[in-house]
Amino acid sequence: MVSIIVGVHALVCVSLVIVVLLQQGKGADIGAVFGGSSQTVFGSSGAGNFLTKLTSGLAVVFFATSIFLAYASTRRATGSLLERSRAAQRSAMPQNAPKPASNPAIPAPLPNAPAPAPK
Repeated sequence: MVSIIVGVHALVCVSLVIVVLLQQGKGADIGAVFGGSSQTVFGSSGAGNFLTKLTSGLAVVFFATSIFLAYASTRRATGSLLERSRAAQRSAMPQNAPKPASNPAIPAPLPNAPAPAPK
């Protein structure tokens, strides 16, 4: 299910970028007034109404899939990676391994180390 939504999300992302790039900017009419030609794909009136509705629809689908994917990722990931790695290490440890001593040994002083100061 999540794989399908990821595919739809990627398709909507690409479509949204294309539709936004097809739209005519606000400053394009001013350039046509001063002698520049306004070259639009959809004619002089443009397809602004259609493209704005399509942009709105794609934006709604984009936000819906984003929210669903965020929710699905929180439902799938339980616990932390650190806890999982510790559990994997515990299961990989041999069962007959000796247990560590409860009181660790005191390390021996270094041979060239100065003697501790008297108290």
